[in-house]
Amino acid sequence: MLLFGEKVCPTLNMDSRKPRRELSQDIRNKIIDKHKGKGYKTISKQLEVPVMTVAHIIQKFQTHGTVADLPGRGRKRKIDDKLRRRIVGTVSKEPRTTSKDIKGELLDKGTSVSDRTSRRCLSQSGLHGRRPRRTSLLRLEFAKMHVDKPQSFWENVLWTDEKKLELFGKAHQLYVRRLKHEAHNKKNTVPTVKHGGGSVLFWGCFVASATGCLEVVQGKMKSPDYQSILDRNVLPSVRKLGFSRRSWVFQQDNDPKHTAKKPQEWLREKPWTILKWPSMSPDLNPIEHLWKELKHAIWRRHPSNLRQLEQFAHEEWAKIPVDRCRRLIDKYRNRLIAAIASKGFATKY
Repeated sequence: MLLFGEKVCPTLNMDSRKPRRELSQDIRNKIIDKHKGKGYKTISKQLEVPVMTVAHIIQKFQTHGTVADLPGRGRKRKIDDKLRRRIVGTVSKEPRTTSKDIKGELLDKGTSVSDRTSRRCLSQSGLHGRRPRRTSLLRLEFAKMHVDKPQSFWENVLWTDEKKLELFGKAHQLYVRRLKHEAHNKKNTVPTVKHGGGSVLFWGCFVASATGCLEVVQGKMKSPDYQSILDRNVLPSVRKLGFSRRSWVFQQDNDPKHTAKKPQEWLREKPWTILKWPSMSPDLNPIEHLWKELKHAIWRRHPSNLRQLEQFAHEEWAKIPVDRCRRLIDKYRNRLIAAIASKGFATKY
């Protein structure tokens, strides 16, 4: 309805002319209500909405009988649901399928889809690219052989491992909440240097009752260095933890430095029981959980140099609660059960 003397607004192209900003449903309804007795300009002035927007809303109501957003708005998808299911199905059957493989397969069937589009389709479906977890058939054999061991057996295992801890770098992601202009305030910054500031390699051990020795590995560790580390730390740890010399079990992984000729000859001379360990099985070694907790405990203290990193590592290692060590070993059988259930493949641990 137009008032006397008001010019008729030209017909709008509904596809090419859109409101500059989204209006709430309430404002759209008010425009329709006011149009029963008022013109475009009056409505525009009262509601502070551009005249062309008022005209667009009214024409939309007259054409479609609604002021709500119409279905089909926005950018059209490059692939339909049928093609999406085909892409997802292909990757679900064979996880090693690459986006280039998908592109070639679809192209052979007369459909052109870019690598980027297929990757986006898979990501939206929850299929993200990840490095495959490694496994070994020996893991399953190990789990089956040891799953029925009594709890006392695991309580007498000396778990050992090495871990590299970085001073800075991608592994150490911190976040702060700040105002836009406070980016360079001291409290909102973290010290860093080029190439991450370096790292320190540690050797450590623990048993069900407590943590043992923790030693910094100087330089790049070779097999003679590893043998020296064991010589300096294993028996002191055993004595500290209250083990007798013959009632405990020594565990190590299959790192080439561990299995080299010299360290193996040295170990054979010792009256220790050696736990035969399956390759590529960090999830079966509970010390991995202690390394993770140690890493976060150190980073919470924000070391600014490698000396502080070493100092904080020794202090935090000594603080690890006895009950934390105990819980890891009390639940160790669950790891073996999980390894058997997964038929030797990687577990959640």
